[in-house]
Amino acid sequence: MKLPLHSGIDTRAIENEKRTGRRRDVLAAAAAAVLFAVAAVVGTLLQRADHSLYVDWAPLYADWLPHVGPGTPAALAVAAAVVVHGPRLAVRLPWRGLLGAVWAASMAWIWSLALVDGWQRGVAGRLTARHEYLRGVDRFHDIGAALRGFTGHILLTQPDHWPAHIAGHPPGAVLTFVGLDRLGLGGGGWAGAFCITVGGSAAVAILVTLRALGQERAARAAAPFLVLAPGAVWVGASADGYFAAVAAWGLALLALAATRTVRAPGAVAFGSGLLLGLTAYLSYGLTLLALPAAAVLLLARTARPLPFALIGAAVVAGAFTLAGFQWWEGYSLLVERYYQGVASDRPYAYWVWANLAVATVVAGPACVAGARRMLSAVPDTVRRLRPGGPGAPDGLVVLTFAVLFALVVADLSGMSKAETERIWLPFLVWLLPTAALLPAVDRRRWLAAQACLGLIVNHLLLTGW
Repeated sequence: MKLPLHSGIDTRAIENEKRTGRRRDVLAAAAAAVLFAVAAVVGTLLQRADHSLYVDWAPLYADWLPHVGPGTPAALAVAAAVVVHGPRLAVRLPWRGLLGAVWAASMAWIWSLALVDGWQRGVAGRLTARHEYLRGVDRFHDIGAALRGFTGHILLTQPDHWPAHIAGHPPGAVLTFVGLDRLGLGGGGWAGAFCITVGGSAAVAILVTLRALGQERAARAAAPFLVLAPGAVWVGASADGYFAAVAAWGLALLALAATRTVRAPGAVAFGSGLLLGLTAYLSYGLTLLALPAAAVLLLARTARPLPFALIGAAVVAGAFTLAGFQWWEGYSLLVERYYQGVASDRPYAYWVWANLAVATVVAGPACVAGARRMLSAVPDTVRRLRPGGPGAPDGLVVLTFAVLFALVVADLSGMSKAETERIWLPFLVWLLPTAALLPAVDRRRWLAAQACLGLIVNHLLLTGW
């Protein structure tokens, strides 16, 4: 229906604004590509000059190795199916059916990408490498003694020091694989399958969180992007994909408790505290999850779940402390160990911006464009939050901005020089829903771009960790 000329609405101005916004989306993605290209060129020159980066294909921790594998046909099939049918099914499926479909599709995407490198190199051998967790499992026959002596093996100068990943994390990470081993699921194959299965559920947790915060429409629009995440290359199979899922479910339970959309919000908040407390004992850097957790409570306009969540977190902290591991002591020794290794040579001046280039690859071009729209919406969103509850898109904007702010803090800290394609996974997966801010008419094209990036990275490079 045509608007009357005296309606006061300038339809041409509106259409021009839409075109301008779409053009800016493309420019943002192009700028991210240029940033990555510059990081690659500068990184290559630095590495050739003084070998200070300690990565073979800067800024990614990877080797140039064009290849195909048994997962290639499946990866192409999953990508095509999600691009063609994903947006339509995300709108039409009942909510529970959507959650199940997203988890299954996410695992299919992660598995297929991992198997591009083959079973041994892509899955079973990942967590058995010399820096990995499984190298230390046999030293936990007496778990109590291992925890009491854990900090005594962090520094490189200590006798029988831990492998890099065990030393670089609190003991909750390696205890996960010790537990699998005790259940009869030892070895790299089971460990990799565990990380992929659990890691694939992070997409479901994010959908649950968004819906609890009144963002079901955004959740449905974001669902295909959560499936075809380029970051799936590093979820399969790394422990950081598992960390990302634990963190995501902790925030999801907090959102459910805060919005009282569950029968026992206090118990659910306690469960949230257990999971968020556990994240602090999986990776020191995940303490920054306090920022998106605060955003969840802000959006729900309540602090009622906070005491229960804090009790849950205290239970986890108390258990590790009583068992003999002191978190602060472990963290201070980690910082010392960090600079005993290659971090002392890796230049902060390069990685502080090259890390952001890496983040654009893990999140993908659609999320770069979506993040542009999110940042543009922040001022208006803040104004709307003052007098009353958040509007329709505001929950998504506030939550993803909090996550982005946490990433900036992590970047500036200097404790994330390189390898952020896996280290930042628990945060970067939360930027994927910003794709829901893109115009519906463009989403399938952006989704195809996401899939193509994941396929290109996985088939041209042999990624580390």
